[in-house]
Amino acid sequence: MKPAAVAFYGAALGLLAVGLRDLLTGFEENRCSMTYMFEYPEYRRVALPRRVARLYPAYGLYLYGEGVYAQETRALKLTGTPVLFLPGNAGSYKQARSLGSVALRKAENMDGGMHLNVFTVDFNEELVALYGGSLVRQTHFLHECIKAILRLYKHLKTPPQSVALVGHSMGGVVARALFTLPRFNPHLVSLIITQASPHMAPVLALDPHLLDFYDAVRQKWVYQANKLRNVTVLSVGGGYRDYQVRSGLTSLPCRPGDPNKLSLVVTAVPRTWVSTDHLSIVWCKELVLATVRAFFDLIDAETRQFTDSPERKLTVLNHHFIKHPVRMLRDVQNSSISILDVPEAWSEVNTLRLSYSTPKEGQLKYFLFALSSRRKAYSHFYCRSNNMEMSSWVFGCVHTNGSSCVRAVDLSMGTELLPSYKVLILGLSDLASVTHLVVSASNLNGKQFTVECEWQREESQTLSVSVPHVLSFGFTVSDVTVNSSGLLHNIQLLHFHQVYQAFRINVVSQCRVNRDRLPSVYRIRVSWFREDSFTTASVPSAAEISGVLHTSRPDDSSDVLLQLHTAPNCQYKVSLRTSFPKVLGQALRFCGPMVPVYTAVTLLLACGGQLSTILKSGRAADMSQTVGRGLQPHKINLPVYLLHILLSCSRFQEILSIISIPPEDTLPPTFPDGVLHERAESPEEWPHLLSPLLYLLGAAVAYWGSALLRFLIRLISLTLAPLHRPSVTRTCGTLRLRTQLLIGLCLTVTGLTSCGALAIFASSLLHLYRVLRLQMTERSLSHMLNLAPRKQKPAANGAVEAEPQSKSNELNGVPLLSESALQEVKDDLQLHLSLSALLMLPVMLSAPSLIHWIRNLRFSTRLDPDPWWLHTVPLIFVYLLLINCNTLQLSNSRLLPVISCLPLPLAITMATFSSLHLYRVAYFLSAALVPLAFCCVL
Repeated sequence: MKPAAVAFYGAALGLLAVGLRDLLTGFEENRCSMTYMFEYPEYRRVALPRRVARLYPAYGLYLYGEGVYAQETRALKLTGTPVLFLPGNAGSYKQARSLGSVALRKAENMDGGMHLNVFTVDFNEELVALYGGSLVRQTHFLHECIKAILRLYKHLKTPPQSVALVGHSMGGVVARALFTLPRFNPHLVSLIITQASPHMAPVLALDPHLLDFYDAVRQKWVYQANKLRNVTVLSVGGGYRDYQVRSGLTSLPCRPGDPNKLSLVVTAVPRTWVSTDHLSIVWCKELVLATVRAFFDLIDAETRQFTDSPERKLTVLNHHFIKHPVRMLRDVQNSSISILDVPEAWSEVNTLRLSYSTPKEGQLKYFLFALSSRRKAYSHFYCRSNNMEMSSWVFGCVHTNGSSCVRAVDLSMGTELLPSYKVLILGLSDLASVTHLVVSASNLNGKQFTVECEWQREESQTLSVSVPHVLSFGFTVSDVTVNSSGLLHNIQLLHFHQVYQAFRINVVSQCRVNRDRLPSVYRIRVSWFREDSFTTASVPSAAEISGVLHTSRPDDSSDVLLQLHTAPNCQYKVSLRTSFPKVLGQALRFCGPMVPVYTAVTLLLACGGQLSTILKSGRAADMSQTVGRGLQPHKINLPVYLLHILLSCSRFQEILSIISIPPEDTLPPTFPDGVLHERAESPEEWPHLLSPLLYLLGAAVAYWGSALLRFLIRLISLTLAPLHRPSVTRTCGTLRLRTQLLIGLCLTVTGLTSCGALAIFASSLLHLYRVLRLQMTERSLSHMLNLAPRKQKPAANGAVEAEPQSKSNELNGVPLLSESALQEVKDDLQLHLSLSALLMLPVMLSAPSLIHWIRNLRFSTRLDPDPWWLHTVPLIFVYLLLINCNTLQLSNSRLLPVISCLPLPLAITMATFSSLHLYRVAYFLSAALVPLAFCCVL
């Protein structure tokens, strides 16, 4: 390895490590509370019809229970409301215990025996996020489970007509796929809650069945949305702790204006306010409590089943997951209320601000604010209280009696919960019929809390600051100072609307007087998606906030808003600087699937460079040099971008559709509901601007991955050397023609009748054995030449030098080989090392299919469907033919001048059409390797 190449690719690997570190660890600590079972959990298997059990032997349906409830439901005579949990990729049916246990504890406090029956599906922990062949089978089994669950309630007078579904990860996608089944009754499911489910697109598309499944679901929910208006779907993303499924992918593809499809991030859920990783979103107590509360509020008191009203479902979900006011709209029967006329309980406030702390003794207390003198000077009334009890506390007085209010309307419905207090902001222009505002600070139960209120002018409370450029690398700082004379300040972060932007936002608070204050709450508010995040800080303090987005701004929405709920009479300094590690983390989060594509591009160009070297000199170059020269952005990125411009033209798109060439491959849209948005017609440009960086990272993976492969080859060859006789020819590890045909026939039959990935893996092992034998032979020849007899050669100064034998002769019947034989073996070794790095890619891409087949071998010996059956025969014979290949055969082949020119155009088309469809990489590799294999024999 050349030092310059090592230093360059070492720096590239460092960039990749910095990005991965931010992606995997650059987030807040896990602040979720664990859910615990108070009794031993039991999973009662629900018997399914024999036909269903025979068709789906690997799957099962269970009822969750604990203690007495588990004993009472042993006979499956159920009287509750059914909820069905669906695990995701490699998920266990036992993950339902958090939801089931909390639901049981909640039912203990409910009147009339109202409770939930939590069922869970066993999908055999299949890797459906990587192998899509099981998704259709899981969907059909889910349909059978729903019918079986509803049959358990036939003995009731008013049996349930539908089942609520809770889907984690790919389980949420399977839940929506139910409606694509031709015989599915849409009324069997009217509510779906998904957790960290990638609805927009799969995280990695390693086989075509996965994308076909997504296309079918999208077609149903987007273009036949009118038939599904009775179905309410809530999608919850995990936030930045979930690096497996970014929250932008959890946005529901739906038609604009569909109120029954809600998408949000868990950090914005009231009473939750935490980010969750991909697994903890299932057991996060704060989110589980919100889910269970919503389920119980959705139960109709008369039928004891979930309500069928879409409006009612939307109201409940908005209450628990979006904005948590004092109570739901259905509870407000009469907005006009009477207030006790107790003169000593009333205090009129004539100042601009109120700060009041309740005493330890319980008392009745009201504060009266006159509106008449404030309407012209102020636009809003702001009030907050750390009394988190959700009861009415702010009223609009419509009838006064001196210094007290007799008749008032409840204005508390606009209350919003923040992590430390509840907040109400009232626009004075909406209070034309109100003469006074009344704030209740009563604490009849003796609980102490603080109430702070003030009049505000929106213009004076709003500032703006332009964020630094993404390429400023943290050297440029944008800052603004807020001299807080109020309780609320808004800072508009101008030009902050793309996902590749990332900032460190520091908020430093200083106060002149040290006294007890309510903590400050800093909120990043995004207008186009419910991905708000909250940071709580004491006063005075210094807090750091991560300024990153889950989605890009889709239109001319307002800028991101940094909302500061501050302490009065304190100074707040806000500074922003670009965080380069977070920019790299965002690039990997959103464009990570393109890195393995560019790794394949680098290895393909390295193979092409090796062939060109053999064509020119008849010798093979060192593997590290060829892989190091595989980074050629001027030959890849520029043509790819020109192709992108060309393929964006409507005329070329029509031509491509006529000749059945797929459209240009682009990453999933980074803006919410991007499938239907007008900007979805043209792909986003910023991934193309990042493509040189992604190419560099992919080349670093190829360079150091090939170095690791060579190290492992040397290490394994040392281990296996005692088991083999030393070889001294380049034909070591080759196969005879008859053996090749026999092995090829056996592997082909195996691949077509059981699993194609198995046959490909076995073929790769045969080629790997050839590389190992070459490595052993190279080491043996080097040792033998070091020990070979040397002949004397007179030197210029009259001395005598010893040099190795230049020609082959025999010593005691053992051939002494020349250095040319060693060079031939070295050339073949470098050739096969370059090929082995490229040949490992199909093995890695097919690994999920092989793992799925092995895990289900006890149920079926054949993988159905098999996404690799089309590649089985070509790749098997490629591996087998390349085993006998050497540099001499290649240099003498008439096809080599043509074959050596293929990798570059194939690499360009691979980078253009495989950024999302990773399984297409195998097609381009086959297109390069099949001609190369024939080049070895022709």
